[in-house]
Amino acid sequence: MKQLTKAEEEIMQILWQLQKGNVKDIINLLPQPKPAYNTVSTIVRILESKGFVDYEKQGKGHLYFPIIKKQDYSNQSITTLVDNYFQGSFKSMVSFFVKKNDIDLKDVESILKEINKKN
Repeated sequence: MKQLTKAEEEIMQILWQLQKGNVKDIINLLPQPKPAYNTVSTIVRILESKGFVDYEKQGKGHLYFPIIKKQDYSNQSITTLVDNYFQGSFKSMVSFFVKKNDIDLKDVESILKEINKKN
């Protein structure tokens, strides 16, 4: 699965939320300042070429929908993050966040409980 640019991911987040929508629907959910219609349309077509989005005809326009599940993309993104920045070690990633972000001990305990449930 290909990685998305920040702009592409922003559009995908909206499409995952909408489930189906045209370019105007997407623009309506984007924060200010709103990008131009043609900009969003171009990004959606790029997402289509990358295999993230498909469409169905709706009158003279298109109704776009995601064909990649948010969970699947999230899993792949986390794996890439761990591989690229933490040498594939989940332990190193958690340790980093504990050291740098002052994670509360209760949060760490909660994470450990979740891990133990899976094992």
